[in-house]
Amino acid sequence: MSSADGERDGGAEGAPPEQLALIRESVRQAKGPKAKPRTWRGAALAGELPVARVLVDKGVLHLDRYFDYAVPAELDADAQPGVRVRVRFGAGRHRVRDGRREGGGLIDGFLVERLAESDYSGPLAALAQVVSPEPVLSEELLGLARAVADRYAGSLADVLQLAVPPRSARAEQKPSPAPLPPPAVPEAGSWGRYERGAGFLEALASGGAPRAVWNALPGPEWSDEIARAVAATLASGRGALVVVPDGRAAGRVDAALTALLGEGRHALLTADAGPEKRYRQWLAVRRGSVRAVVGTRAAMFAPVQDLGLVVIWDDGDDSHSEQHAPQPHAREVLLLRAALDKCGFLLGSWSCTVEAAQLVESGWARPLVASRDQVRVAAPLVRTVGDGDLARDEAARAARLPTLAWQAVREGLKHGPVLVQVPRRGYVPRMACAQCRAAARCRHCAGPLEAQDAGVLRCGWCGVEETSWHCPECGGFRLRAQVVGARRTAEELGRAFPAVPVRTSGREQVLDTVPGTPALVVSTPGAEPVAEGGYAAALLLDGWAMLGRPDLRAGEDALRRWIAAGSLVRPQGDGGTVVVVAEPTLRPVQALVRWDPVGHAVRELAERAELGFPPVSRMAAVAGVGEAVAEFLAAVELPPDAEVLGPVPVPVVMAGGPRRVGAPPVGERWERALIRVRPGSGGALAAALKGAQAVRMARGGGDVVRVRVDPPDIG
Repeated sequence: MSSADGERDGGAEGAPPEQLALIRESVRQAKGPKAKPRTWRGAALAGELPVARVLVDKGVLHLDRYFDYAVPAELDADAQPGVRVRVRFGAGRHRVRDGRREGGGLIDGFLVERLAESDYSGPLAALAQVVSPEPVLSEELLGLARAVADRYAGSLADVLQLAVPPRSARAEQKPSPAPLPPPAVPEAGSWGRYERGAGFLEALASGGAPRAVWNALPGPEWSDEIARAVAATLASGRGALVVVPDGRAAGRVDAALTALLGEGRHALLTADAGPEKRYRQWLAVRRGSVRAVVGTRAAMFAPVQDLGLVVIWDDGDDSHSEQHAPQPHAREVLLLRAALDKCGFLLGSWSCTVEAAQLVESGWARPLVASRDQVRVAAPLVRTVGDGDLARDEAARAARLPTLAWQAVREGLKHGPVLVQVPRRGYVPRMACAQCRAAARCRHCAGPLEAQDAGVLRCGWCGVEETSWHCPECGGFRLRAQVVGARRTAEELGRAFPAVPVRTSGREQVLDTVPGTPALVVSTPGAEPVAEGGYAAALLLDGWAMLGRPDLRAGEDALRRWIAAGSLVRPQGDGGTVVVVAEPTLRPVQALVRWDPVGHAVRELAERAELGFPPVSRMAAVAGVGEAVAEFLAAVELPPDAEVLGPVPVPVVMAGGPRRVGAPPVGERWERALIRVRPGSGGALAAALKGAQAVRMARGGGDVVRVRVDPPDIG
């Protein structure tokens, strides 16, 4: 393999010219003379293992391999596998002096291994610097990163950017505490509510590696149950890793572990800790001082030693999908870790994703569920308000909520707080006539009218203000929002219940907890605070807006968000009630009424299998300008069973509008094609896409083509 020879006047005269940094596979495999490592300006060479194999921090696919460098004697002691180094890379091919290429910029990298000789026939450039003698890249972490890169058609350097946090010199200088002895085996506690709960803990405590998909009962006990699973793993002398979707959930598991085991037995890895503290905690895990980790998405790569259990909570949450290349999902990374480390696996949620149902259906994991009697005891009463009910409800025509919802709010406020879930943020009014509900349209272009913060009506298409609107259907002059946000809903409820405090939780301010006193809590999905003692009631508004999204996962995601809100409500025996405004005949609504997310996921999985949709099949998305996508699809050598769907136009992103991950640049017209293969061909598909993208990048120029394996949203 080649290296960039970066230091001037190095090596002996008459040395053969250095090969290009990018060489063909045939040259790599050719039987040629071995290189004699040289250092710059005649510096002494390391006596043993003078070759360092380095992964340079270049996240481009055509450079996704190792490069060999010479190890100077002065760096011999510190240049150990796993440390961060700096090397010269990228010298221009015309900058040759005395048969050797000069120049090249300094770039970071990781020293992967030390060798006695290189398989590259030219002279090797020397390591420029060992940034730190701290070994941060273990053999296990490197293997995991390579597996993730191969699965998602990405580069190893990009994965390590996600896996290894930025260095903090002060954190490295501080010693980590001495490891504590294993704790005692915990009691089963609330795990006794599940049919195989106690047996799952016993298997972990005895050193086993059980794999389970856990459908958690409603209520706050889930964090304590995860803590007990971690404690049972620690009692066996092994480590444990827990990945949760956000900092609030991490804080709850952190508190549960501290209450069960005390301080010093686990590390909390979240962005809120700050770079230095986070890196210090990460080093404590890497050094073996701490055997348990709780964290958000980035913690999926935490270097826990002797891993015995990996846990992911609420795998359907969007936060588990990494936004940076190659965009791995935490669930899939933990599945790889469970297979590579042969450790236990626990996927838990109040709901159930189709991927979780597939793990059980395939026999890879066992279900960990409670009996129907236990579910009925723990779950609240669920009532529905459909279109027929709204049509007969005179109050719903002129008010924000139907009569049943008002009654639930009024009754619930007598006993505690009431949660109101709104699927939109802020002031997002698509306006309609308050009398006949006909959509309010612009007189100039027929675009939708929107209400601004100052109460001014403005067209959402042409921007023209409307000062004297009246309904062309019934002649009415009053407007109201068809779907309103949390702030507008809070205002309307505040006027209806003037003596009751109203709190909002959403993007601007997310509340963690609220008191158990009567109050209205208006929240967007995923931002619901926990109420002390549970909510007396919950209203799930505008269900059609969540179910009507043009996405394969719309029903699954709506049910997951509804059940997450309903799990914060008191049990039916304590008067807990949930009212959902959605058509009661729809499958997700029926699953909510029965509190049967597993059954819904199993039926969804059967339909996906019949239609050939993920996760039964593997799928990749290729997006870019139409000509570039067509050129890419013509060049890639797909597996024989691959099926190309599309390409189809991608919605144009307007300036100032919302922008999803992977969306095209503002104003550009892109197309997207989906490539589908049968189970077992996912690795071949990823390899083919990665190879075609590497060739395209090596040639340079042309329009950008984005490749994403297993995209979470496929329409």
